[in-house]
Amino acid sequence: MEYLYLLLLFAIGIIAGMLNVMAGGGSTLTLPALIFLGLDSALANGTNRVAILLQNISAILSFRQQQLHQFKASWQMALWTLPGAIVGAFVAVKIDEQWFQRILAIVLIGVIITMMFSPKKRETLQLENLTGRKWLVYPAMLGIGFYGGFIQVGVGFLLMAALFHLLRVNLVLVNMHKVFIVFIYTIPVLGIFIVSGNVDWMLGLSLAVGNSLGGWWAAQLSVKKGEKVIRFVLFLAIFIMALKLLNVF
Repeated sequence: MEYLYLLLLFAIGIIAGMLNVMAGGGSTLTLPALIFLGLDSALANGTNRVAILLQNISAILSFRQQQLHQFKASWQMALWTLPGAIVGAFVAVKIDEQWFQRILAIVLIGVIITMMFSPKKRETLQLENLTGRKWLVYPAMLGIGFYGGFIQVGVGFLLMAALFHLLRVNLVLVNMHKVFIVFIYTIPVLGIFIVSGNVDWMLGLSLAVGNSLGGWWAAQLSVKKGEKVIRFVLFLAIFIMALKLLNVF
């Protein structure tokens, strides 16, 4: 039965890894799966971070293989997530869970609407041209870091919205920056979960192998198929997650 659980997590990990890299919301599959297998919330949260870390390493390498990377820009933004992510790993959310889910669902639907009416052309990010509202990406990273450090679920949507609207770059570049940012802040967050004893390594590594494969394939598909396929997957993933948060199914 234990081998069946590992195989199940591997399969779920492939799907979650592709979702996480191309859009977000993969943890809405992996966290419930880990809890279903008997892990408490903290242990499931920590175990899921093993998969998140390795998945994003795989995606970064995949983007790099295709000569798509801007490490300096990604690193600058990632640094701003670290304080928030570390605090988020320690602090529990005080808001009522039901209200939190309703608010998040509304935010996700808002992301869909705003991206539908966004400008058609997005240019490559140049750090020296971060003028006007683009500097807002840094404080945005601080807040997103806190959310990602605490719960992770749906953080990909928030990162994509921030990078897409504030930096005015296309979704292929958004995904490339996103996986690097999540990788960086996950390092100290996973460390906190490890020190507190909230990681099941057997289940986490099984999930991580699946996530890594899914993340690699998603990065390849992102570059080859471009923004159109990412936009479709993003809309679909956000819509399904919003319906789930509103208890439609």
